Amino acid sequence: MNKSIVRIEKLSHRYSVQWAIRDINIDVTRKGIYGLLGANGAGKSTIMNIMCGVLKQTEGEVFIKGINLQQDAVNAKKKIGFLPQIPPVQAELTVEEFLTYAAELRLMPKDVIPGAVEEVMERCSLTHFKKRLIKNLSGGYKQRVGIAQAIIHKPEFVIFDEPTNGLDPNQILEVRKLIKDIAKERTVILSTHILQEVQALCDYIWMINDGQMIFSGPIQEFDSYITPQCIIVSFGQLPSKEELSIISAIVDVQHLGGIDYVLQYAGDPKQVISTIVQLSVEKGWQLLQITEQKNSLENIFAELSKKRA
Repeated sequence: MNKSIVRIEKLSHRYSVQWAIRDINIDVTRKGIYGLLGANGAGKSTIMNIMCGVLKQTEGEVFIKGINLQQDAVNAKKKIGFLPQIPPVQAELTVEEFLTYAAELRLMPKDVIPGAVEEVMERCSLTHFKKRLIKNLSGGYKQRVGIAQAIIHKPEFVIFDEPTNGLDPNQILEVRKLIKDIAKERTVILSTHILQEVQALCDYIWMINDGQMIFSGPIQEFDSYITPQCIIVSFGQLPSKEELSIISAIVDVQHLGGIDYVLQYAGDPKQVISTIVQLSVEKGWQLLQITEQKNSLENIFAELSKKRA
């Protein structure tokens, strides 16, 4: 018996002659937050739009709780909540009017709609704005309205496409908290091009580059590509390259010239830094500065693509 919440098989799509995505396979079997990570133009939104039935794929199949999305779109979409990059809100309606309209679009029974609207407004901290026109809301609250319309019918899973795009730091933290809260009850899939977003939110990662899947795995496995593996150290009294090379966990030492070294390491960065600080005190190296070098998104793409080849 297949227990998949969402299953995508050999999904491919092209616009004119150019393939946007090729042979994407995804199988979601449990609750949690799943991140679809990739640079802008990698194919994330194409996958999201196909998964929600907004776009018809060129090849492959999508199943929602075992229902083929192309063969029975209405019943499949009842189980889906979707927030596109631009929230699909009606600016001239009040929050309450729009959410009522969204519930009607989801074919919810009329007698349950008022209660559902009140519940979702409370869930998304919108109750005090229920009579306000959406056009008069801040960007963060418009995003909350977008999230509310995606969950008003209590779908089995929810898709958020770049949910914190354009928000200020405080709004980002608020939306992240809301998404985590939603994920306690249902499966959440979100797309982003921001590494910090997947680190802050996701349990599982799919990474897309040039329309192809280059990584699929838990966040713990993915973190090994994000965690800094190099540090730059500056000394007042420069130790020799050999002295640094014999430090446990240091795998390579490069002198940048002057007072700086780049140290590549394997293992816990806190332990490596602690050892260097201790040795500097003992040997009089006069440690001046330690700077971690974090992997860029481009470097992670390159590394994963190389491993996949």
